[in-house]
Amino acid sequence: MRRINLRHLEILSLVRDRGSVTVGEIASRLGVSEETVRRDLRPLAQAGDIVKLHGAVALPHDVGEAPYERRMRENAQAKRAISRHAARLIEDGDSLMLDTGTTTSIFARELLRKRDLTVVTNSSDIARTLATVNGNKVYMAGGELNGDNGAAFGVTAIQFIASFNVRHAFISIGALDASAGPTDNYLDEAEFARMLLSRGEKRHVLTDSSKFGQRALIKVCEFADFDSLITEAAPPADLGAVLAEADVTIDVAPS
Repeated sequence: MRRINLRHLEILSLVRDRGSVTVGEIASRLGVSEETVRRDLRPLAQAGDIVKLHGAVALPHDVGEAPYERRMRENAQAKRAISRHAARLIEDGDSLMLDTGTTTSIFARELLRKRDLTVVTNSSDIARTLATVNGNKVYMAGGELNGDNGAAFGVTAIQFIASFNVRHAFISIGALDASAGPTDNYLDEAEFARMLLSRGEKRHVLTDSSKFGQRALIKVCEFADFDSLITEAAPPADLGAVLAEADVTIDVAPS
């Protein structure tokens, strides 16, 4: 009979939650050396529980997935908590706008409990999720589709959403730092998110705490450009202070 120790179970739990995780991240989380982690990974890999990558590990079925599908699995528990908490803001008959992102895609699935929504998005995944159900009306921005996430970007998409005014605007971001602000790695996504926020009466950023203290290449907006941050854990003190100064509500989902 195969024996598996407590640390192996902790590693498997971490990989299942994150989708993929580096050896350094495992070592930091478990409070052991990287060499200890590598020794622990060998029997897990031999048993087929994980697949070893360059400096990281993943679940076997994650290897070969598209990057967007893989990101959907990263911090999935936190993203679901955030999405459930954000869904309480939406009433039947509301109008809302969502950009593309793994958190907003999970959020869209929580909205299946609502009825008669008017939804504007550039995400084909979100459009498919919410169209033709519960009396919803869905408008999808046109333009060139991104091969990774199936979302439309560019001038056409931005011009399309500029003609709408909605009650709630939701974006997800790649990074959030006290000095750099909300940032992302892709110019098209940042430009689209910036316009989207401007079309909402109430403007929300959805992000999990792994993005706190991180910086990406492109600035998305100023702190004053959104009203609430919906997350699953309180931000660090410096980020919390900047958000408070900008009158941004920090809305932490219950665990």
